[in-house]
Amino acid sequence: MSNERTKTDIEADIVQALKNVYDPEIPVNVYDLGLIYEIDLTDEGEAKITMTLTAPNCPVVDVLLADVEMYVTDVKGVEKTNINLTFDPPWDKDMLSDEAKLELGMM
Repeated sequence: MSNERTKTDIEADIVQALKNVYDPEIPVNVYDLGLIYEIDLTDEGEAKITMTLTAPNCPVVDVLLADVEMYVTDVKGVEKTNINLTFDPPWDKDMLSDEAKLELGMM
């Protein structure tokens, strides 16, 4: 049995890492907020993250992007993180996970 980590293992660890990044204005992590649209890990270990913000004029955009990059790059098996910020489709409350809805008292 190999000790080598699979792409699926690393991607799962990336999701867990993203759950450590919180929007300072909302007590929910960026993954459960629905801000992460796509996670793609290349064979070279580059994590390509496509994400959005709750609003295009988010005052903490630099902090959020820096935190996402730091946490994802710290995952074993990730060599580099590339973040693509998009507003298409725009974020809305329907993108919240059930956990986020519970946390925010929406369920």
